[in-house]
Amino acid sequence: MTRLYLFRHGVAIPHGTSGLDDDDRPLTEKGERRVRQVARGLRKTGLKLEKIVTSPLPRAAKTAEIIADCLDIAYLLEDDKVLLPQSDAATIRDWLKTRGESRIMIVGHNPNLSELLALLTTGQTNPIVVELRKSGVAALRDDPSGSYRIDWITRPRLIRRLSE
Repeated sequence: MTRLYLFRHGVAIPHGTSGLDDDDRPLTEKGERRVRQVARGLRKTGLKLEKIVTSPLPRAAKTAEIIADCLDIAYLLEDDKVLLPQSDAATIRDWLKTRGESRIMIVGHNPNLSELLALLTTGQTNPIVVELRKSGVAALRDDPSGSYRIDWITRPRLIRRLSE
């Protein structure tokens, strides 16, 4: 059985910031702090992963780096262009089918992560099942039918409280 964790990157410098290309936007200090709190909350749940795959964009890559650091699994971190914002949910779903890990986290962007969540659980990208917030996490597991079931979805604020 495959366990899949979708993690939306943390709060980044706003889109349209003068002098900064959208692809180059980093996390803010607040974004880094909140990702770290969520990751520490995940650690307290006993989360075990075989791989963390991230979009190569700075805001997602830094998010994944913080998660991997908090879980002491930096050696399991990789990036893949399939998780770039312009990828569609079907492309990511098809890529997931090629992966051999049974416990994998992907770190990326919206709308494609929220659309992926809908696609994996309902077979369609619309309507959106839930809009993942920044630093939001969804845990899914596959079932014999080939679709996924939602184990849990958490607001960042809730899981951050576990880190206290």
